[in-house]
Amino acid sequence: MSEHSAQKHSFQAEVAQLLHLVTHSLYSNPEIFLRELISNASDACDKLRFEGINHPEYYENDPDLHVRVSLNKENKTLTISDNGIGLTQQEAIDNLGTIAKSGTKDFMSKLSGDQKSDAQLIGQFGVGFYSGFIVAEKITVESRHAAADTTDAVRWISTGTGDFEVEQINKASRGTDIILHLRDNALEYLESYKVKQIINKYSDHISLPIEMQKEIWQQEEAAEGEQAKSGEYVKTDEWEAINSASALWTRNKNEITEDQYIEFYKNLSHDFDAPLAWTHNRVEGSTEYTQLLYVPSKAPGNLFTREAKAGIKLYVKRVFIMDEADDLIPNYLRFVQGVVDSADLPLNVSRELLQESRDVKTIREGNARRVLTMLDGLAKSEDEQDQEKFKTFYAEFGSVLKEGLGEDLGNRERILKLLRFSTSSNDEVSTSLSDYKARMKEGQKAIYYVTADSLAAAKNSPQLELFKKKGIEVLLMADHVDEWAMEFVHEFDGIPMQNVSKGAVDLGDLQDAEEKKALEAAAEQFKPVVDKLSDALKAKTQQVRVTTRLVDSPACLVTGEGELSPQLIRMLKQAGQVVPESKPILEINPEHPLVKKLEGSNQFDDLANVIFDQAVIAEGGLPEDPAAYVKRINSLLLK
Repeated sequence: MSEHSAQKHSFQAEVAQLLHLVTHSLYSNPEIFLRELISNASDACDKLRFEGINHPEYYENDPDLHVRVSLNKENKTLTISDNGIGLTQQEAIDNLGTIAKSGTKDFMSKLSGDQKSDAQLIGQFGVGFYSGFIVAEKITVESRHAAADTTDAVRWISTGTGDFEVEQINKASRGTDIILHLRDNALEYLESYKVKQIINKYSDHISLPIEMQKEIWQQEEAAEGEQAKSGEYVKTDEWEAINSASALWTRNKNEITEDQYIEFYKNLSHDFDAPLAWTHNRVEGSTEYTQLLYVPSKAPGNLFTREAKAGIKLYVKRVFIMDEADDLIPNYLRFVQGVVDSADLPLNVSRELLQESRDVKTIREGNARRVLTMLDGLAKSEDEQDQEKFKTFYAEFGSVLKEGLGEDLGNRERILKLLRFSTSSNDEVSTSLSDYKARMKEGQKAIYYVTADSLAAAKNSPQLELFKKKGIEVLLMADHVDEWAMEFVHEFDGIPMQNVSKGAVDLGDLQDAEEKKALEAAAEQFKPVVDKLSDALKAKTQQVRVTTRLVDSPACLVTGEGELSPQLIRMLKQAGQVVPESKPILEINPEHPLVKKLEGSNQFDDLANVIFDQAVIAEGGLPEDPAAYVKRINSLLLK
């Protein structure tokens, strides 16, 4: 085998940090390295299947795809080989020397030092290869891309410290050999029974054969009259599959155990925790496909970043087509992991074709319905375990689910039924809209809610004072998405939804005639003050008016019907969007001593501005000019 001079490269800084964590036992379960490396080998074979559609010559004279595991006790090496797509020299440098996905700094910033959660992150960021260094003091990778000549293969070598070597070599067969030079404390992984046990546990579902050399028992012959001597297992030249080698999703679900579903999920998602729930169905009709969809038990760190992708793998007639097939699931369900295997899509389907395909639209809608039905089943279940699972789901993914209110008109009612809220009378995020409706006071004609930047701000919002006084429950909405999502919701089950901070307060039959009369009288009595306030605050407000909604606070800000709220304006501005200018309405409490003090005050403008700025602060904002606010407060305190 002719060799070329080796070139030394330094690891990307993030990889160097990662390797340090790995070699210090980041993975609490070291045997997981075998699952990660076999999964990578299987992916390489899947990629060859896909590329081979247009390039049948890539198969050369070796059409039967497989993964092989070889053990060499003498050399202390464990080798995982595949005859998949292989790597070019540049791919070896790029893929094994850097974290290929974008957001590496984000990845490193999320490492917490907690072994379990950090191990999960490593799998999610597609760097399971480095788990080999848990058990290996050195790793050698020899690979040839299916399109490359036999003299154009690559050898990659590293001890998992600061650098790696790359050199060009000859390699007769395509694909990749990963040779682990095991540490002395990891020699148990040279025992065939141990390796078979791990493969059967984690990788039995892999859809192509995982092979090991067949062993036969060879016993020494005993001399006549002597007892039989001990023997040993001896490897033969024959290879045998040690897994079932059938894609799990293609099997009858009645034949699949819960443990098998869980292990398939862990392998698919690189998650160390079991999923909360899953749904497995074969759909027949105008579009035929199989779906196996999982809801994780924990949200990934990048759920709200632009890098977040749906974890759906697309197969066509069991041939792997692509990872992260976003078009197969709505964006608000992007946390779902799983597999879709279509019988109708063409094998050469591209991402562009997916966006235009009617079949894909049908699959996406079907996947959304199945996931929402599964979640509804957990929510309605009387089983305590299911109830806890739904509670966990909502804590992790509830705010993402709300995005569906604006994205999925067809399933809006189903999504609304799954939502849970804190309320002015119950801090726990457990009240559904159906629960709220059942508890509505007699004569109550609307479902009331308030949005804010935090739960504390919502709970203590001045807008709630009248509702608390009358014992009317109000939903508290403090997720960043609430303000936007509720713009698409006008009623639930025939009952109007009303944001208590928008428009004039109207409690209908819950507000008696005397209260309405008192409001009219106060408005008349305070008209000169209101007019003067309107003039003093004309740059900040569109209107000043008297209200009965306040009990303890001097004033509050209200948004006009059909206008953007201050929270939504702030959110849009933070997202870099241009927002039309909108002034709030200032409502004043005529019974409050501070408001009464306005009459005849020789510091009217200062007091007016302080009252306005305090109303801004009460709803989670900041005064437009904090220094001026402090100056006015100090001036008033001194007098």
